Amino acid sequence: MQADWQQFLAAQGAIIEDGNVSHFGDIQTELAATSKQDTLCDLGQFSILRVSGEDAQSFLQNLLSNDIKEVTAARAQYSSFNTAKGRMLASFLIFMEDNDYLLLLPDTLTDMLRKKLSMYVLRAKVKIVQDERIALGISGPTIKPPMDCSELLGVARTENTLVIRLDEARFMLCTTLENAGTLWQEFASHAKPVGSPCWDWLNIRSGIPVIVEKTQEEFVPQMVNFDLIGGINFKKGCYPGQEIVARMHYLGKLKRRMYLAHVDSIANPGDHLYSEDMAGQSSGMIANAVAAPDGGYDVLAVVQIASHDAHPIHLGSPDGAILHFEPLPYTLPSA
Repeated sequence: MQADWQQFLAAQGAIIEDGNVSHFGDIQTELAATSKQDTLCDLGQFSILRVSGEDAQSFLQNLLSNDIKEVTAARAQYSSFNTAKGRMLASFLIFMEDNDYLLLLPDTLTDMLRKKLSMYVLRAKVKIVQDERIALGISGPTIKPPMDCSELLGVARTENTLVIRLDEARFMLCTTLENAGTLWQEFASHAKPVGSPCWDWLNIRSGIPVIVEKTQEEFVPQMVNFDLIGGINFKKGCYPGQEIVARMHYLGKLKRRMYLAHVDSIANPGDHLYSEDMAGQSSGMIANAVAAPDGGYDVLAVVQIASHDAHPIHLGSPDGAILHFEPLPYTLPSA
């Protein structure tokens, strides 16, 4: 987080820990507000990589799971960077500014991804740098962005701000440091400032997975429903892991899916899950987890489909806390 921006947020009452806004006084109160009213959040838990140069489109097209040609000035997309075995190293939201591609991903993975992508540059006319833009999140039943942005993953812009509609009641704003304070004060006049866990909770409730350090190389994209949220294009050319991803799609070999659940216990990404049909072996893993407004944790859990359908799923051990599954906001395919 830039020092000037951190000072601004601190002056607004933000409690900043490890470079992120943890809360503005009481995270449980803020989580409760996030589920009911308009809120405003600094997205310092994420960073942006800017990929520029005349070969930027073809460069990314050869590396990512989605069709980069479908990213335009008016439309963003989800995508992933995978190993040769089809396991996800990073997931991100991609959007454009001028002719550059901006990749939003967890701050803790940004340096890793920049180095990994740079290994593929070779003679391509491509530059990969960490961008200094500020990202803000706004959400709520009456929230209105500063410009029209009506389509899902649609992008609108002014001279210094991009707005992306993430769902019916949630927008991300990407702006300059000079303009961020003005935008913050504008929205803070009617939206409650909240800590970054609140935005992470909204991602979970929306069924949007975020790959973090503890879950790198654990999931093929379909396991975390990337095919259902538009993060994979099965008609594009080759990219790392494409053969594995395509085989799962066309031959029906997918055995795990991601589900939304609540658990009355502390949960963390990377925690293993268990069910009685697996004879003590793990039947899944927590992808993302955040404290829930009414206690316990809400999680995105990747689970063996057969286990989910027939047995209780336990956190951490075969006799651990039971996951209580809830409907995702999109439909899972039948087995």
